Amino acid sequence: MADAPWLTIVGMGEDAPDGLPPASLAALQAAEIVMGPTRHLGLLPDLKAELVAWPVPFADGIAPLLGLRRRRVVVLASGDPFWFGAGRSLARHLAPGEWTALPGPSTFSLVAARMGWALERTECLGLHAAPHARLRPVISAGVRIIVLLRDGAAVRGIAEYLSDAGFGASRMTVFEAVGGPRERRSDCTAAESPDIGFAHPVCAAVELQGDGATLPLTGGRPDAWFDSDGQMTKRPVRALTLSALAPRPFEHLWDIGGGSGSVGIEWLLAHSSVTATTIEPRADRAARIAQNAARLGVDRLTVVQGAAPEALVGRPLPDAVFIGGGLSQALLDWLEAHLPRGVRIVANAVTLESEALLTEARARLGGDLLRIELAQATPLGGRTCWKSSYPVVQLSAVR
Repeated sequence: MADAPWLTIVGMGEDAPDGLPPASLAALQAAEIVMGPTRHLGLLPDLKAELVAWPVPFADGIAPLLGLRRRRVVVLASGDPFWFGAGRSLARHLAPGEWTALPGPSTFSLVAARMGWALERTECLGLHAAPHARLRPVISAGVRIIVLLRDGAAVRGIAEYLSDAGFGASRMTVFEAVGGPRERRSDCTAAESPDIGFAHPVCAAVELQGDGATLPLTGGRPDAWFDSDGQMTKRPVRALTLSALAPRPFEHLWDIGGGSGSVGIEWLLAHSSVTATTIEPRADRAARIAQNAARLGVDRLTVVQGAAPEALVGRPLPDAVFIGGGLSQALLDWLEAHLPRGVRIVANAVTLESEALLTEARARLGGDLLRIELAQATPLGGRTCWKSSYPVVQLSAVR
């Protein structure tokens, strides 16, 4: 028979532990050591266990915890440890049979119950250690958000961010220590948040109102969302490119020749689980890509300044590759030699020389060639005529 788990992760609220389920109370009473935040340790009744305050930053507590194997240990966490909590950070260091979890009500559940909001129709975000720009993809009039915040100062920060984005009319409800005897509720708008000190733990429920710009949900966002020096896959071609790349959950993209980063950024906007690495040889463009990604809430984009294929060596292998710049026979040969079977490759070409490379690549790899010819209505004197863009040839193949 396998050994019983030596670690129990107990979800705590902000109230006294006599409100905990019997299983959680039993785990505390049987523990030899209890680790957790000081505020949670202060709520505990007299126990036989040794009480250990979890250090700050959080990562500093992992090694001491792992050193307690073969002891009966309880770690206290806020609410549901596996919803923007400590649970995942702990579990990834442990084998499946070493731990068990006893979650409590999450802050999201408590706040939704206070507000009367349907939780399945509410955006739930954790910004403890993340920038306010993570809100950008979900900012739209009528959207409801519950966001966990690092501290009281972050309340003013999120209010200012929403106001600067044109959503100062948004209704905000700030909760402190929700679910406990210190719970306090403050109602305001983002533009007129009260000048008071908010105590940790703190979160905000926001109903967005305003006429600021909203980031569209579909691929092919307007070019104006991306700062650029002109080197960018333009909106209609980008929409076709994202369609060919076909992002799926948990996939990774190599975006070669990033330019403004628009393709890699839109790949990341497709789903919260996908990742991307952008390769860009010019330092100014690499910096601009990082700024675009941060501003649009996908700061998880990895930006590498360098030239392909050299900058690709040692990188996590992708599920899809986009070549938007730097197309060469040497690059194609390297990709064919190093990519595993099943990787999707999409490449765009404008010049006749690049088009010839894609035609030859299709003969080896198979796939589809698409010729994209676009024209836009523009003024000509007092009339209107079509102004054609350079045609783009797109290869879409599977390694």
